[in-house]
Amino acid sequence: MHLGPACPLTGMPFQPPPFHPLFHSGHLATVMGNFWPRPQPDPEYPTEDALFSVESGVSVLLQTQRPAQVKAEVIMAHGLEGSSESGYMRSMADTLVQAGFVVHRYNMRGCGPETSALKPVWHRLSNYHSGQTGDLRLFAEQRKRTSGLPVFLIGFSLGGNVVLKLAGEQGQQGGELLAGVCSVCAPIDLAASVRKTAEPQNVLYQNRFVSRLKARVRLRHPVAPDLFPLEHLPHVHSIWDFDDYYTARIFGFGTAANYYQTQSSNQFLQAIRVPALTIYAQDDPMIPATIYDHSAFQSNPHLQRLKVDHGGHLGFLARGPRRFWLDQVLEDWLGHICGNGSSAPSVS
Repeated sequence: MHLGPACPLTGMPFQPPPFHPLFHSGHLATVMGNFWPRPQPDPEYPTEDALFSVESGVSVLLQTQRPAQVKAEVIMAHGLEGSSESGYMRSMADTLVQAGFVVHRYNMRGCGPETSALKPVWHRLSNYHSGQTGDLRLFAEQRKRTSGLPVFLIGFSLGGNVVLKLAGEQGQQGGELLAGVCSVCAPIDLAASVRKTAEPQNVLYQNRFVSRLKARVRLRHPVAPDLFPLEHLPHVHSIWDFDDYYTARIFGFGTAANYYQTQSSNQFLQAIRVPALTIYAQDDPMIPATIYDHSAFQSNPHLQRLKVDHGGHLGFLARGPRRFWLDQVLEDWLGHICGNGSSAPSVS
């Protein structure tokens, strides 16, 4: 485990728990992390489903759990084609709500579990991309106004790029909204990460993402055939292809290359002014570890890197009684930032 320079804002360095990987193969850690059974929501903290309006006719789905006594609010953002029901989201929520945090599992536009009684309201532009920070910022602002509690963001994979970009966009005013952000396996250089995912040894991951993205086009085509034409689908064999034919055109980026260049969070890292922890694995098959050699990690004291040698992509399964090491890290990190102050009563 390799820990970068500590953020000086808390007065003492953050010391994560040791990591003893269950697997020493990045691919095995990735696959098993996806399929390993996760805890079901504790009935003591029932899940509340709610729609949050982000613009006229468009809402996103939030799944929230609340403890009786609250330290802070945590908003979690999922990865590409994930949702609030992704395993890493559910187990993290279970850990953090028991530790005294209100946890909001945030679904990006058009995403959400099919089992929810509420479903996101779609319209022609109800789609998401890797740098779409506006919706998350609106919800964070709403929670800050309503509860007055510290607000933290946690982003997984694509969601990690979003939370880091949002923190950087806030710049010097970041502390007025956010108490801290954490990214896990974030593709802070989108082009490099997409190229890495397209390597031959990653064909299973690539095919899984592409098949889900194509299914999204087929589902949306009857509603907005001009935005989701079917004729491009035979030419889509990679994430880059999909972004070039669909994402870049839908959102006005022009090309995939321009989309990746403008929406990668690495260009916003230097502007972050709140505690920001980035967690990644050397053997992540989809995120090249070299992208974290970015100069901002040396020059910006608000940034802290936590690298492990063996964790795969969103895997981080550990030997011992606490299987989900990542959940323990985030519980400890949030406690480190919040300190040992008294809890505040729950606010709806």
